[in-house]
Amino acid sequence: MRRLLMLFTEPFAFLGRGTIQYVGSMGASAIFLVLALLKAFRKKQLPKIVQQLYYIGARSTLIILLVGLFTGMVLGLQSYHALVQFGAQGALGTLVALSLVRELGPVLTAIMITARAGSATTAEIGSLRISEQIDALDTMRVDPLRYLISPRITASIISFPLLTAVFDIIGILGGYISGVLLLGANAGTYLYRVQASVEMKDITDGFIKAIVFAVIVSTVCCFEGYFTHMRTDSHGAKAVGLSTTSAVVLSCVLILIADYVVTSILI
Repeated sequence: MRRLLMLFTEPFAFLGRGTIQYVGSMGASAIFLVLALLKAFRKKQLPKIVQQLYYIGARSTLIILLVGLFTGMVLGLQSYHALVQFGAQGALGTLVALSLVRELGPVLTAIMITARAGSATTAEIGSLRISEQIDALDTMRVDPLRYLISPRITASIISFPLLTAVFDIIGILGGYISGVLLLGANAGTYLYRVQASVEMKDITDGFIKAIVFAVIVSTVCCFEGYFTHMRTDSHGAKAVGLSTTSAVVLSCVLILIADYVVTSILI
């Protein structure tokens, strides 16, 4: 009887353990973020923030330009053939611009930065942790959060909206190349539709999403790397690899979830 009862209650116990662990991780991440943001306003932080702006922002520009261009070209190609069926090819500029500014720009920018800079951030901080260099900072009375985490989160919050704007502009250009230069849509109509359809609220909403994604990505990647040594499934170099994988996957999933939530609030 007792064994039967344990067999019946085990799924609920497993679900409860998972829920408690998830809530605990969310709470720890929130505290981690707040402490890092508070320490971002300390003295001598500007050089570190500028260094991370270069690493996270400037060095991600090329991949953002490339992905944005081909995203706009594919969007223009698909949209043109769909709109031609209804005789509405004049709305090509509206469809391309609003799709990029409202949704694709912030989301794809965040995913690309996660793949390039977020994974590297987790691996770097995780390597510092398992090699005990973070413990050495504590020994020298250097705050690891202020020295390692705060500049990265601050730089992400600045970089994501700027790179989103770059993605939007180059994506609209890609739609122009595909729809106007290659398929023969009217250039004046395309540019007029882009100008007339995109309002300041659309741009603001896209930047709000970019800031939310920046907070999510930087917090998750830094958190996973900082607490690599506390993983129960592995240790050492393998733990760094698993932390990096977890950070990228979790960041991408949270980006999509946050996109829906923020869209439902702003729409």
